Amino acid sequence: MAYRDFAADQISRRSLLRGSAYLSAAGLLAQVPFSRALASSAAMWPTVTATVEDYVAKQKVANMIATFGWGQQAPTAIARGTLELGGAAKADMDSLYRIYSMTKPVTGIAAMMLIEDGKLGLDQPLADILPAYAEMKVQKVYDGPITEDNLEPAVRPITIRQLMTHTAGLGYGIVQKGPIARAYEDAGLIPGQVSRIPIPGLSRGKPVRSLQAFADGLAKMPLVLQPGTKWSYSVGLDLLGRVIEVAEGKPFDEVLKERIFEPCGMDSTWFQVPESEIDRFTTNYGILAGVPLPMDPAASSIYLDTPPFPMGGAGLVSSPRDYDRFLAMLLGYGKIDGKRVMSETAVRVGTGNILPATATTQGTWIAGQGFGAGGRVSDDAFGWGGAAGTAAFVKFGGGGLRAQLFTQYMPSEAYSIQTKFPELVAADLAVMAGK
Repeated sequence: MAYRDFAADQISRRSLLRGSAYLSAAGLLAQVPFSRALASSAAMWPTVTATVEDYVAKQKVANMIATFGWGQQAPTAIARGTLELGGAAKADMDSLYRIYSMTKPVTGIAAMMLIEDGKLGLDQPLADILPAYAEMKVQKVYDGPITEDNLEPAVRPITIRQLMTHTAGLGYGIVQKGPIARAYEDAGLIPGQVSRIPIPGLSRGKPVRSLQAFADGLAKMPLVLQPGTKWSYSVGLDLLGRVIEVAEGKPFDEVLKERIFEPCGMDSTWFQVPESEIDRFTTNYGILAGVPLPMDPAASSIYLDTPPFPMGGAGLVSSPRDYDRFLAMLLGYGKIDGKRVMSETAVRVGTGNILPATATTQGTWIAGQGFGAGGRVSDDAFGWGGAAGTAAFVKFGGGGLRAQLFTQYMPSEAYSIQTKFPELVAADLAVMAGK
């Protein structure tokens, strides 16, 4: 396998764990009146179905699943393909996928639960929970040298709101360049994993072995922007994982299990795939010159290993059925199956635009849109995507639509499907509405 060319030409660190810009099309959904009674079967989604079938038939991907649901109703699934190219096992609602940055809304919503409990405040200074962040320094020149003459004091404290919305001024090893990117790598501040296979150009050093070590190491790094001034994709949600475990007094992964996964009936979402579940795990592919090559085979996946720490920004593996349960809880404004998981207010705040008034989005992936607790906000839609082609959103108006796309390839920019998913959904909704 030509891993050197693969790494150099096909996948950059910058694109590695980035959430997609897919919700930029979500505004189209707001223009389409629709009835959930019309969309209760897969046959009512011909544009989406044709696209899914085309990708699988042409072997661009091994599998692809799109799911749709209205309010609390059972989901409709369009599933094609197998867990790996050439394999026999069919992909379905219970297949397991690396959801990467779709982890971020889960972490953000967990933080909203602690806010409703009074254990955190939306505008509470981070230093209240993690004192090491009390006196942060900021680079004067973005991605410039890490020297005293290029550092200045932060003019305002980092807040919980800023961690949720990528406005804290924190960097990201997959986004930054130059000295700060190398400093993150040297310090093991690596909140993501791809493969056991050593791929030149993608090896990013040895990560620290706990969330505490991650948070402590990050506090020693300068910020790349002044807090609260600009949206910049970051490790904010990973750091929020440490905030959550300190505020709750138990490990972050246990908090997610107790507060979200178990109450929502999500029994197939983990930071580490159990060996007993390998037979439903998908293979992840890297796209080289339009050809998918296995970069993380399911049987030898890095997700079978104990992760260095629970990565709140990009660490989860989940199934379409499980993540649909999470979306259904949001559409129920905190309730699912008649059981309340969180307050309606916390859902409304977390899925609404909570960008700081002082922060700009100009020139960024979300220009002209909002951002909530780990996900993009566009009109009445909330959601995010993952680096391996996954996407999910909820639309609160019109009866409450939840929609997902699951597949496994990297980088997500290699194909247009993730970005165009809302357009395909909108096209089918327009037909349903007779437009």
